[in-house]
Amino acid sequence: MTTPFKKRLSYRLTRDTVLIAMVLGLILNIAQVTLDFFSARDSMEQEIRALIDISHSPASQIAYNIDIRLAEELLDGLLRHPATIDARIIDNNGQTMAAASQSSPDSRYRWISDLLFGDSRVFSQELVVPQLSDLPLGNLTVTIDTYHYGLLFLERAAYTLISGLLKSLVLTAALLTVFYFVLTRPMLNVIGALSRVRADSPEKVRLPVPHNHREDEIGQMVGIINQHLETIDSSLVQLRDAESAMKNYSSQLEQEVEDRTREISAKNEALQRGNRALVRAKEDAVRRARSRANFLATMSHEIRTPLNGVLGMLGLALEGDLEPAQRNRIEIALNAGQSLLSLLNDILDISKVEAGKLSLENIPFSVRNLIEECATLHAQQARRKNIDVVTDIECDLPETFLGDPTRTRQILNNLLSNAIKFTDQGSVRIRATRFNANLRIDVIDTGIGMSKEGLHRIFSPFSQADTDTTRLYGGTGLGLTLCRQLVERMHGQILVDSDEGRGTHFTVNLPLPLHDQYSGGISSADIPESVRTAGVDLSIPHDYPHRLPIESQLRAWSIPVREASRNNGGILLVAVDKDDDPARKLADQWTGTGVVLVDRNGTVDASGEQQVLSMPLRRDQLFRTLCAAAGLRPVAKGENEDSISGKVVTRPLNLLLVEDNQVNQVVASSMLRKLGHWVTLAENGKRALEALTSGEFDIVLMDCQMPVMDGYQATRKIRENPEWQDLPVIAVTANVMQGDRDDCLESGMNDYITKPYNRADLKSVIDRWAPPEPQED
Repeated sequence: MTTPFKKRLSYRLTRDTVLIAMVLGLILNIAQVTLDFFSARDSMEQEIRALIDISHSPASQIAYNIDIRLAEELLDGLLRHPATIDARIIDNNGQTMAAASQSSPDSRYRWISDLLFGDSRVFSQELVVPQLSDLPLGNLTVTIDTYHYGLLFLERAAYTLISGLLKSLVLTAALLTVFYFVLTRPMLNVIGALSRVRADSPEKVRLPVPHNHREDEIGQMVGIINQHLETIDSSLVQLRDAESAMKNYSSQLEQEVEDRTREISAKNEALQRGNRALVRAKEDAVRRARSRANFLATMSHEIRTPLNGVLGMLGLALEGDLEPAQRNRIEIALNAGQSLLSLLNDILDISKVEAGKLSLENIPFSVRNLIEECATLHAQQARRKNIDVVTDIECDLPETFLGDPTRTRQILNNLLSNAIKFTDQGSVRIRATRFNANLRIDVIDTGIGMSKEGLHRIFSPFSQADTDTTRLYGGTGLGLTLCRQLVERMHGQILVDSDEGRGTHFTVNLPLPLHDQYSGGISSADIPESVRTAGVDLSIPHDYPHRLPIESQLRAWSIPVREASRNNGGILLVAVDKDDDPARKLADQWTGTGVVLVDRNGTVDASGEQQVLSMPLRRDQLFRTLCAAAGLRPVAKGENEDSISGKVVTRPLNLLLVEDNQVNQVVASSMLRKLGHWVTLAENGKRALEALTSGEFDIVLMDCQMPVMDGYQATRKIRENPEWQDLPVIAVTANVMQGDRDDCLESGMNDYITKPYNRADLKSVIDRWAPPEPQED
């Protein structure tokens, strides 16, 4: 085997060594040339200065005596220097007394010299005589051509570089020869010996150690190779023995493989039979779940229809003149019916979630308003137990989120109702913040708490922490189950932490995106300057549960907050209970801007110009009471005079109520007539079409499930008539499963409300779809 010259180790070692030597030599040569350059430049300077110093005295005497002949001889002598190209004596008037010059030499290397030293240099020295040192005689000026010195420097630099290159080449040849004889040739001999080894019997070969290399690295390498060859020899013997043993075991292994294959095939068939049974069981479970969902959808309508009638008739009965005992019994019956309806709704919601038929809206809504409304709704229940519902909403919480306000309200109502139920003293606190781009709602109570074992059961349907809880407080155990399922459908998380006797802390994290950061909220810019100038004096104890939310909101509006005294003169916020004489006395004697009475029990009456701020805190109400206390009349964003007074003027309308249930007909028609409208009844869709043909109506309230012709078919027939294209048709149905709203809108209905009939819902939907009042001519 012949190794190419450029692949040989000696060549590579020589190349690398010489390259390094050449680089180092070049660096050193360049350094030497650089030093020589500075030395040549200094030598040129010194030599010319010396020449001028020698000529200074004669030139001074010549200038003093004004001897032109001697001046020319002196200048001719200066020109004999090879670098001098011009010399002249200039008198003190700037006139040239004598001058001599010669041309500069020309060369093709001159540009290098000019680049390094410049093309010429001018030296000048003032002429004076020792006896008359104060008498100026003129100047001796000498111009030199630097090429003389540059050429000398270039010759020395070229010699240095060329000699360095020659030395490197000589070193290359020497190293190449030494490396070849010392390293390459012994290695080639070893390689040649290895190449002659036969593949079928490598163990029979031993490599010879090269001459004069027994103690160096090559000798050690050959010795190690020989040791490996001996190892290969022994390994081949062992391998041949193992091959013979493997042949003996081969037949036994084949037999065992066949036996195991038969066993695996039998087990695989059994596993497939089990999988088929599991698939059938799963399909059967899915069919049962669908049947249950369909059953609940049907039963929801069948149960809610008579229940709607019961609640409606009880509500109508309460509007009449009743004796106190009769009113009390009817109110108890109405509350029981509403509890039954709430329980039915919870069961249906859980069934919808489990059946995958719960739809979620994605619309803008105000979390702050939702929390404040829920807290106000549950405050009366809490007051009956003498506990506080405290709203602690982050002051810079964004105003509008995108999500499902109905389901968010349902989650919060269940948590609040649960917290109030199991709290006998203390408070229930609602805290809302935005954390890690999520809406975080905390409901914290000081109630009975739960054990560690109870925490694992509370989210299971029809389960509570323990049997004593069910016996003492009642309940079905569906509220928290529904909360967990709704939160999971919103891709959120609900957590609970509790200790027995120390209360419970629920945390709900909902990934609701922002819709608008600022729109609709009351900021510090909306606060009147008179309110900010007056400031607020707090006469609220530090342990008062509502103090922190009030103080935080005031500071967020940049309103100065002080502890109350008798002479501050600002707006007084004082916590007053019904029998709290000192606080009432302070309020009555206050001579500042105004007085706001903070009422936690709903029992405080204001006197004179005093304002009442009911708890739990509502930001809009705090703003209005502050403005009113300062003598202002604020109008919130989007508010008009009618909405301020709580009245919306709606003209009487001619309504067509399509309802097959007689009880629901009585309930709905009574509510609508009390709202000031005329009502015409129709038992089914066919009668509704006949009524539309014979009369004119402003709005149609259409039940969906009816005999003869249901609401969907009737609405499609209505939309086929060009005269009824713009007639508002409102769906009224007891069905609450997913798809009902879509079915109504697809059939041509304009809006959708669910039973039981509710006066506020009826009024809202009628006001929304009422046609404009005709203009009088």
